[in-house]
Amino acid sequence: MSHSVLRALALSLFLSPLAVSWQRTETTGVSDSRILLGQATSLKGVDDGPGRDMRDGLNFYFRQQNERGGIHGRTIELLTRNDAGMPKRCIAATRSLIDDEQVFMLIGQVGTPVARVAFPICEEAEVPYIAPSTGAEFLRKPHRSQVINLRASYFQEMERIAQYLVDEQGYSAIACFYQNDGYGQAGLEGIEKALHRRGMKLVSRGTYRRNTTDLLQGLAGVGAGSPEAVVLVGDARACAGFIRSAKNSMELSDAVFCNISSVDANSLHAALGRDGEGVIVSQVVPFPWDTSIPVVAEYQTALRAQGAADRQGFITLEGYLAAKFYCQVLECLEGVPTREAFMKAVVDIGTFDLGGVTLKFGPEDHQGMDEVFLTVFEGGEIKPLR
Repeated sequence: MSHSVLRALALSLFLSPLAVSWQRTETTGVSDSRILLGQATSLKGVDDGPGRDMRDGLNFYFRQQNERGGIHGRTIELLTRNDAGMPKRCIAATRSLIDDEQVFMLIGQVGTPVARVAFPICEEAEVPYIAPSTGAEFLRKPHRSQVINLRASYFQEMERIAQYLVDEQGYSAIACFYQNDGYGQAGLEGIEKALHRRGMKLVSRGTYRRNTTDLLQGLAGVGAGSPEAVVLVGDARACAGFIRSAKNSMELSDAVFCNISSVDANSLHAALGRDGEGVIVSQVVPFPWDTSIPVVAEYQTALRAQGAADRQGFITLEGYLAAKFYCQVLECLEGVPTREAFMKAVVDIGTFDLGGVTLKFGPEDHQGMDEVFLTVFEGGEIKPLR
């Protein structure tokens, strides 16, 4: 091999990492006609409903925006990969979206265990991680420069539940049933902190293994404290099984059952049927059927126009709001959008009005919403808890 060929080969090997680095930090995923976003979430698995709902909620808005001509002539395309809610598969899917598909940003991932492994990959690659559907504290503290959260945290949801149960209803015996993983632990820590602020502790607790319905040990653990109220942190299938069994037990038949938003109220309500009467679920978006809120009315109109009126729910609304926020930021960018310009615009603009729903951000505050809403299963329907 000639010296000139060797020199050319050495130069190409030296420059190739620099080229990849440049691609990752400038306008990857952006062309003259399209902006490509990535999403790794559960589309097929034990608890795949929230992932599909988040994907579809995002696309309900993106389709609407694309029909108007996109953003500055560029359509928005969402490329979704199934991670089955499993961290190992999420790592592979996230790296593929960033390295192989060359997406502009990641948006709308669902779940705490997968978020824990995905966001460090995004931080290392300097790829913004937008609107994950989890209230995990590790995405909020310490400050994460590449993460933008829309929704309130699990700690805030638990504070609102404690406020209702203790401050408003006067209950003094609270228990927790939780999934034995990062998601469940985050919820458990949240309710413990909320009770500690009131000089209280959990009277009992019980747990179950993720992706199983073996609830007997958890049921016995919770029942041992004879609680007046039980706070649940798990998926819809497990929580429905627990509530149904608890209502038929001697120790828990009169207890009040409260869930946080990630259970997916629509799925839990469907799974429980008549056994769901009185069950409470905290929410991080407004009531999806309250058309007095302009963006909710807009959301309902969009779903009807796309033949998806039956898909109204809390998680599809969360996705719709995330997509609308994303497009509002892009609208404010001049020239070819870059990741750095996007993140800077979020903080510089600070306040975004989505239509009756306001998001506020700051240099050290990358969470747009703090409000938590309560809903109740009543008379076969999901209703706001007044």
